Amino acid sequence: MKARKATPLARIQLLIVDVDGVLTDGRLYFSVHGETLKVFHVRDGHGIKLLMAAGVAVAAFSGRRSGALAARMRELRVPHVVQACNDKVAALHRLTKRLGLDPLNCACICDDTPDLPLMSAVGVAGAVADAHPVVLSAAHWIAKANGGQGAVRELCDAVLRARAGQR
Repeated sequence: MKARKATPLARIQLLIVDVDGVLTDGRLYFSVHGETLKVFHVRDGHGIKLLMAAGVAVAAFSGRRSGALAARMRELRVPHVVQACNDKVAALHRLTKRLGLDPLNCACICDDTPDLPLMSAVGVAGAVADAHPVVLSAAHWIAKANGGQGAVRELCDAVLRARAGQR
């Protein structure tokens, strides 16, 4: 019997999630004291936990610095969090080298054009449904949900289904 070739999603060993516009809806809440709130969807968090329990590493890369992000990632036990990141491709290469992974066995999920280089550097480039049109055209996989509304969970579920040999 001929072995089935693994799909790109089945080969994913690391998922990198963008934060603003992906884990959140992209809105930034500011008071006179600075940024105070970010809203995260509980389903995204559960998908991240399921993925890590299945042996897939998860990382959050953000161009901004946020105490709310740090707190949420600690709560989810996501060990790889890179904040105030100006070069996500360099961060990808540092992390994959440290973990002994091939970037082509990594996925990302993004929403805007600053992440196009990261999308080109991984094996599966994902986008949230309300991503910038250029990001949507560069994506290999597109969520049905908008950023901050369960899109990360959709990708986590797709990776888990692919690893289980399902469609």
